[in-house]
Amino acid sequence: MDDHNMKDNLAAEGFAGAEPAVENLTAEDFDADGFMPEEGEGFQVLEDGMLPMMDERKRFLKIFFHRKTVAIGFGIFVAMLLLAVLAPVVAPYDPYVQDLGNVLTGPAANHLLGTDALGRDLLSRVIFGSRVAILVGMVCVVVSALIGVTIGLVAGFSSQAVNSVIMRITDAIMAIPGLILILLIVAVFGSNIFAIILAVSLGMFPGYIRLVNGQVLSVRQNDYVLAELAMGAKHSRIILTHILPNVFSPLIVQMSMMLGGAIMSEAMLSFLGLGLAPPIAAWGRMCFDGQKYLSMRPLLSLAPGFMIMLLVFSVNMVGDGLRDALDPRLRGTLG
Repeated sequence: MDDHNMKDNLAAEGFAGAEPAVENLTAEDFDADGFMPEEGEGFQVLEDGMLPMMDERKRFLKIFFHRKTVAIGFGIFVAMLLLAVLAPVVAPYDPYVQDLGNVLTGPAANHLLGTDALGRDLLSRVIFGSRVAILVGMVCVVVSALIGVTIGLVAGFSSQAVNSVIMRITDAIMAIPGLILILLIVAVFGSNIFAIILAVSLGMFPGYIRLVNGQVLSVRQNDYVLAELAMGAKHSRIILTHILPNVFSPLIVQMSMMLGGAIMSEAMLSFLGLGLAPPIAAWGRMCFDGQKYLSMRPLLSLAPGFMIMLLVFSVNMVGDGLRDALDPRLRGTLG
């Protein structure tokens, strides 16, 4: 097949540029060095400003809100945060004021969810309970992340022997059931806010160690890192310029995923009587106190239990959305 027929076939199949005007080119169409000019007949040079650029913010929002469940979960989480921040304004009553002449009442105009066994407004206590759940959950996630990231960096930049020892200890901690570890720590330090945060944080930090250690070992093998180390760059520079930027996205996803577990752990401890002491409004403790009146006033347990479920669902959905939006493998797939 000659060149002319081949060009005709390519043009018939719809290939753009399959019919270049080669026959019309003359010596004047070439420069002194024998090259084609930057712009000529049938050619267009794209400047840097003409290249299509992807708006990272729009890309993130589009992927994050791509699923309706994530958008719903995000809305619920934002509403929960506002409820916790504005609790003193939103709550109709003081959650700690007792009215012994008005105990175990059902839903009414003056008490929308009724009152508990001490005459306290149930709606107000549910609203203030969001403060405990969100605050303890977030603090536990941040503390565990700080511990895990620090140990993971140390393990990643240490010798192979030290790294192996740290990771085997981490594996041993992860092998201990989380409930047993939490109960052991609370039994040693007592039922207080410090013990709860310490217990829940120590139950979660091994996951961060494995995540950060893996990222450090991966990035350390790159040529540009080896070149900087050969030139005498400090580990602190490598961590700030190369390690942390690479670990930031998976770390944020990990923290969002573990927030739901931290909230559940705090509620579990409160339900078992090992959480914050009464009269602090904690959802887990409210579920426990209300179980004695399930047949008479089921809302005493169902209302805080529903709030726990709703908050954990919203946190998990936000975590899923962050995972999709920050996963480099998905970058650009949705436009």
